[in-house]
Amino acid sequence: MRAFTRLTSQLAPLPGSNIDTDQIIPASYLKITDRKGLAEGLFANWRYDENGTPIPEFVLNRPEYRDARILITGANFGSGSSREHAPWALQDHGFEVVISTSFADIFRANAAKNGLLTATVGETDHATIMNLASRSPASEVTIDLTDKIIRGTGIKPIPFEIDPFARHCLLHGIDQMGFLMERVEEIGAYESSHPQRVSTLPSKSEGLQ
Repeated sequence: MRAFTRLTSQLAPLPGSNIDTDQIIPASYLKITDRKGLAEGLFANWRYDENGTPIPEFVLNRPEYRDARILITGANFGSGSSREHAPWALQDHGFEVVISTSFADIFRANAAKNGLLTATVGETDHATIMNLASRSPASEVTIDLTDKIIRGTGIKPIPFEIDPFARHCLLHGIDQMGFLMERVEEIGAYESSHPQRVSTLPSKSEGLQ
């Protein structure tokens, strides 16, 4: 994974709470195993009409939000199924950060595994950022993961919360396996400091009874 420390970008506003993973990426796209191309299905049920024509009013189809790398959305984002395609689709579209007041646990865990930052803010601060994104599409904010602060012109610095382990992995550009590999010597030393465990399995000579 690529290390994440700071990002400056426009924001794409997607109001509404309890947006589940079936809306993020409909089930018809789950047969795809390659992450590339999943952006086409991102919010497909809201993004296209019954003929597959883009709906101009939807935020991802509006040209002023085309370069947004930060999505701000409502509470309990990512509820529903555990499909990992949800963060894949968001990332394939270009999003690197999602801001909300709360995230579904499984979605948050899947996002962390794939290097997608989920920033949790308070309701008042969330309203400030959503208003900025909706009224001033050209406005940019900076997500500083080191300080856990969101900064932008015309708004006070806003703190955000993120799981400490996810933050560590994002800052160092590693996944869970990478985290363990960084600690191979420590793990080996811990194992060596304990008496050899007695095996409860039968030896070859004893055979299975």
